[in-house]
Amino acid sequence: MRELGWIEGKNVAFERRFAENRLERLPELAAELVRLNVDVIVATGTLGPLAAKRATSTIPIVMTAAGDPLGSGLVARPGGNVTGMSLMVPDLGGKRLELLKELLPRLARVAVLWNAGNPYPAIVFKETQAAGRTLGIEVQSLEVRSPDDFDGAFEAAIKQRPDALITVEDPLTVSYQKRIADFALANQLPLLQGFSEDVKAGALISYGANAADLIHRAAGYVDKILKGAKPADLPVQQPAKFELVINRKTAKAIGVTIPPTLLARADEVIE
Repeated sequence: MRELGWIEGKNVAFERRFAENRLERLPELAAELVRLNVDVIVATGTLGPLAAKRATSTIPIVMTAAGDPLGSGLVARPGGNVTGMSLMVPDLGGKRLELLKELLPRLARVAVLWNAGNPYPAIVFKETQAAGRTLGIEVQSLEVRSPDDFDGAFEAAIKQRPDALITVEDPLTVSYQKRIADFALANQLPLLQGFSEDVKAGALISYGANAADLIHRAAGYVDKILKGAKPADLPVQQPAKFELVINRKTAKAIGVTIPPTLLARADEVIE
């Protein structure tokens, strides 16, 4: 926003609200912002924008990285007050399985850790299951809905003995990226996550949308709305950039050899 000329305390004020992974607080926080009569609400994920939409039909809402704007009803009708950036892309789950198959030729079982309380991870999990049937890979489900569920999911993963672990990105799993990466490392489990930040936290590999690019583009929408544009005139956009990031330090620690072909395609390699 600073790049676009908006300086906090000078020509713009930010009201920040964080649910801290307590999803039941989202309606309350959205209602607070509506009572303040803000000019635009910016929300990440799918559930945050949904809470905002339920709280107001007039204040513009900009999504920074919604998983499933159409399927969740965020942008179900023309002329609404919601726009922004979507994480949703066709066959993301399949592409991730293919990457793991290239990395681990003997791959037979993959566990997927996903937030069952969020529509987007549910879609990606189903895609991954379908791709697994095509590729001959068994896909196991590890469901979480709150921070309290991670220990149980990790215990289930140890019992299921998968060859690799995929985490579907959403606010809950992103908040606990380091905990997930530490579990995978301790159990010599190749971990694929959604964002490059996950790999920097210790995951083996990530493939997904460039989060910084989505936020940058969302800021452009906020700028346009503050200057008079209507959300209905700003189409929801899908990711324009996808990143493949590999952590060679983690690979060495868990005894995985990264194929040269995969290294050559990586956008970033962490040594």
